[in-house]
Amino acid sequence: MTKIRVDIWSDIVCPWCYVGKARFDKAVRQLEGKVAVEVRHRSFELDPHSAPGERTPVVAMLAAKYGMSPAEAQAGEYRLRDLAAAEGLAYEAEGRDVANTFDLHRVLHLAAARGAEAEAWKAFYVANFAETASVFDRERVIATAVGAGLDRDEVVAVLDDPEAYRESVRADEAEAAALGATGVPFFVIDEQYGISGAQPTELFAEILEKAWGEKRPVIMTDAGSTGEACGPEGCAV
Repeated sequence: MTKIRVDIWSDIVCPWCYVGKARFDKAVRQLEGKVAVEVRHRSFELDPHSAPGERTPVVAMLAAKYGMSPAEAQAGEYRLRDLAAAEGLAYEAEGRDVANTFDLHRVLHLAAARGAEAEAWKAFYVANFAETASVFDRERVIATAVGAGLDRDEVVAVLDDPEAYRESVRADEAEAAALGATGVPFFVIDEQYGISGAQPTELFAEILEKAWGEKRPVIMTDAGSTGEACGPEGCAV
């Protein structure tokens, strides 16, 4: 059966990716039986230069990046919690941390190679946003991946080998740069339309229908500059 391919560049620590994917999934469900969709998750690091293993509380990171008070940063997290709840998502607004995500992306590429891509992305989103225990703890990374259907020994082998799937992650990031993506989530629908940010479900549904059966170069939609997204400077709320 013919399907529309949707490439989604995301980072596990990007709240707008978490919310945006839920809105996109809702659009896909609305079009079930009318438009068939195949999703491919792609890697994008929001802070590729952060030191591996160095964790920072989310609120402290937001306050430092945006020059706001801790109280203002915390209020932003509460707003994101409410937006996530509107999409049926759990979101822990207190107690989470953030760190370099390169190893997580390498494990996610292992998941793609083993046919568990969707399950692994969902599991790591939940582990990061819906729970306060750090997703950057090695044993928790392993447990989350295994819970998504991966073999524990294979996950450990990837984590122990810094070269495993390194080039796969870098290739995703290079393609995003070539397409002009500077933040995430970034959706490319059937190699025709680029959508940046956590757009409304209605916009996703409209573009999916528009792309059905069309074959053109990527075209940024008018909405491309207005959706909430995370970029190199962090996640505005």
